[in-house]
Amino acid sequence: MEIFIKEKRYRVPFKSVTLLKALYHIKSYQDQSLTFESNCRSGVCGACAVRINGREALACSTKIKSGDKIEPLKYHKVLKDLKVERVEKDRLKNSTAWLKEYREVEVTPKDVELTERQSDCILCSSCYSACPVLEVNPNFIGPFALTKAYRYILDTRENSIKSTIDNIQSNGIWDCTLCGECSAVCPQNIDPKMDILKLRGEASKFGYLDPNFMNLSFNSYNI
Repeated sequence: MEIFIKEKRYRVPFKSVTLLKALYHIKSYQDQSLTFESNCRSGVCGACAVRINGREALACSTKIKSGDKIEPLKYHKVLKDLKVERVEKDRLKNSTAWLKEYREVEVTPKDVELTERQSDCILCSSCYSACPVLEVNPNFIGPFALTKAYRYILDTRENSIKSTIDNIQSNGIWDCTLCGECSAVCPQNIDPKMDILKLRGEASKFGYLDPNFMNLSFNSYNI
């Protein structure tokens, strides 16, 4: 079969194979300069995330077919070929997704279950690549960091969630279009769209409203 990596065609002698195995074959036998990332090779680390035919996926767990087009993640600085510069740390810093006012409480299994799904993120950046908001607003905090913010709001050890809510207003929860693309591509089945919706509900408890609502125009009729 043949695949295309950034418009360059490569042939691989396999009928059924994961993209990652094909990339290693190409690097070993055809193009030693080909650059990509991988680590665990078992869908755990998220390092090998790329775009296959315009859709984000993990190279280690996705089987390819002839004619597939492989590209690096969108909205990331491409270092070379399929290797990109990750953005998670900066986004987390902006969202302040961590415990701020720690309090001593008994953490029950039910409490752990509340944050279990959000804690499963493998930092693959697929949700960022799929997010259309970043095309028009590169400062958007983004799905990953916002879902992490929600995880810490749910944490029973956090004594004050208001500071987190305050910090995700600008370029945050109200900028999301709720398109659901982030949720659709997440290999861990995390649902950032729903987390952002819930964050909006939490924000309303502190008096925050969608600033876009003020810009809407409503027709009025004289009766």
